[in-house]
Amino acid sequence: MNFWGFDASIFPYLEKLFGDFLKEQGSNPKAEFFIPIIGDKYIQEKKGNIKVIPTSASWFGVTYKEDAPGVQASLNALIAKGEYPSNLWK
Repeated sequence: MNFWGFDASIFPYLEKLFGDFLKEQGSNPKAEFFIPIIGDKYIQEKKGNIKVIPTSASWFGVTYKEDAPGVQASLNALIAKGEYPSNLWK
């Protein structure tokens, strides 16, 4: 899994790429606008750099609604261990 954070200056670039994506793939319900591909294009076009920040933290995510109960259990375990605040959902 990966986590991406962007400076606001990238949004005009993303808006153009997304417009192109919609023209090419807008009628395809299975099409995806992949952030790693965009990141590669950003580097290849020499628009800027991407900094990788490693972590030893465990990551989990929700792709499908069926993933939610497992993620909820993992978050609750982190709350019980004191790693996340008990009011996380408020």
